[in-house]
Amino acid sequence: MSSTQAQPASTPVESGLERVSPALAAYSQRTSLAELWQRPELSPRDRSIVTVSILVARGQTSALKTYVNLALDNGVKPGEISELITHLAFYSGWANATGAIEVVADIFAERGIGEDQLPAVAPELLPLDKEAEAKRASTVDAMVGPTSPGLVMFTADPLFLDLWLRPGLAPRDRSLVTVSSLIANGQAGQITFHLNKAMDNGLTQTEAGEVIAQAAFYAGWPNAFSAVSVFKRVFETRAE
Repeated sequence: MSSTQAQPASTPVESGLERVSPALAAYSQRTSLAELWQRPELSPRDRSIVTVSILVARGQTSALKTYVNLALDNGVKPGEISELITHLAFYSGWANATGAIEVVADIFAERGIGEDQLPAVAPELLPLDKEAEAKRASTVDAMVGPTSPGLVMFTADPLFLDLWLRPGLAPRDRSLVTVSSLIANGQAGQITFHLNKAMDNGLTQTEAGEVIAQAAFYAGWPNAFSAVSVFKRVFETRAE
């Protein structure tokens, strides 16, 4: 990691770790900060996107200020932070997304980030891959339609015919946000589709594997291990 790439600072909670758990303080400094964030398999910018996505998805606002500031220092744009939160409203629930807003609003105010740096409400959308969308729509209709027609409707629009086509996040980044949130909340059943989409959008196998390692520290080892078998199957299938 070069000297221009930011590393995590201590959160208010972490700053008192030695008074309660000196061992945890040592693990935080030696493993998370000194080793994980310097691994070259994933860029600091990507690690920031993964980490902020996990914190928002899990509603862990106490650490959000530190890691949103770090993300901005690592090159994630304010508009991308805004779009990340919007995206996660669909994948981790409105309450978790809106819970992050107050924290991020204060950060934007402190940094002088104004509305002119945020995504438009109704931008010109990216081109739609009609073949891929038709396949997705057919699968969802067959699996979900008999049980919840409303879910089928809302999965098409606004989710895949609007949100996924917004240009405020590059498709690869949007996929990275989605996969990170699925790992964070233990939604292994949804990972196959979205990991394939992420790799179609440019995420490499090495980068994908490192997302799991990053997630272990911020979403816990059980959620990371639950994702491993799914990632392994996707990697094997794509290699055939």
